Amino acid sequence: MNTKVYAAFNETDALGPHTIERRQLSPKDIFIDIEYCGVCHSDIHTAKGDWGKPNYPVVPGHEIIGRVKEIGSEVTKFKVGDLVGVGCMVESCQHCHSCDEGLEQYCENGFTGTYNSKNSKYGGVTYGGYSENVVVEEDFVLHVPENIDVKAAAPLLCAGITTWSPLRHWKVKAGDKVGVIGLGGLGHMGVKFAKAMGAHVVMITTSESKGEDAKKLGADEVLISKDADQMKAHQNTFDFLLNTIPVKHDVNPYLALLKLDKTMCMVGAIEPLDAVHGGLLIMKRRNLAGSLIGGIKETQEMLDFCGEHNIVSDIEMIDIQNINTAYERMMKSDVKYRFVIDIKSLKES
Repeated sequence: MNTKVYAAFNETDALGPHTIERRQLSPKDIFIDIEYCGVCHSDIHTAKGDWGKPNYPVVPGHEIIGRVKEIGSEVTKFKVGDLVGVGCMVESCQHCHSCDEGLEQYCENGFTGTYNSKNSKYGGVTYGGYSENVVVEEDFVLHVPENIDVKAAAPLLCAGITTWSPLRHWKVKAGDKVGVIGLGGLGHMGVKFAKAMGAHVVMITTSESKGEDAKKLGADEVLISKDADQMKAHQNTFDFLLNTIPVKHDVNPYLALLKLDKTMCMVGAIEPLDAVHGGLLIMKRRNLAGSLIGGIKETQEMLDFCGEHNIVSDIEMIDIQNINTAYERMMKSDVKYRFVIDIKSLKES
């Protein structure tokens, strides 16, 4: 079926209108009428070829919210009219150890991304949520609670699960002292989740103004990382650190904040880091780890938690026609804290 989208055609030109062909429904497929799609830094990096030459044209978008419009003959988990979401994955092998554990993001045969991935089962390349609609197998579709702000729920499908998964994996609990390093699309969700889990949340930032914003989001304290006295006062006191800084940086000052046996998890910097001082790890048996999005089961658990605690992202709505301006602003960190596209603007164009 012909579908209107916005696409990147090469590394340099602006995104613009395009038409693609969505596949016909297979028995396990769900046809979703998209209402909102969040804008992620990954969209920019892929569209601009920062991570290698993509499969142009690229239709970004993996923070998708919409309604079920049609279902395949063997679909059992959803019905027409359901409010649903699609995150970063639309397929995995579903038979390796990672998939058996519900951790499809670590599929040993490689998961299929929502966009710019070769689709092993159906052929062609996947196209994402800057689109009127999408067709996805039911095992990779998620129920979205009806009680939360639907448009602000879109970034939960990436920024939300990226921060939720490590907080859950390292068993953050009430009373823990949790540091969230960096306040952006990921960091603001980390603050909200850790606070809702009952932790004592410390925003760790270089910016005093961002610290004030973090307090409005629920942070109990602010630690200015460029203040040596503050950093020294907090050494050996944290139970967990969630590091959301999206670029290469010196992790050593943050490692010194951890207690014995505690962990700092990286979720933002997908690139080589500056040298890590082995002594900081060895002398306190500290851990430096990483985490990638989350599996389908834990993503559904995250969405259910958001429904129970009324948690959504702080967003700025845009029309699809303003996506290139949004990209420019994102690169300047000029958004609090996530852009979301109203797909109505695409359908009516």
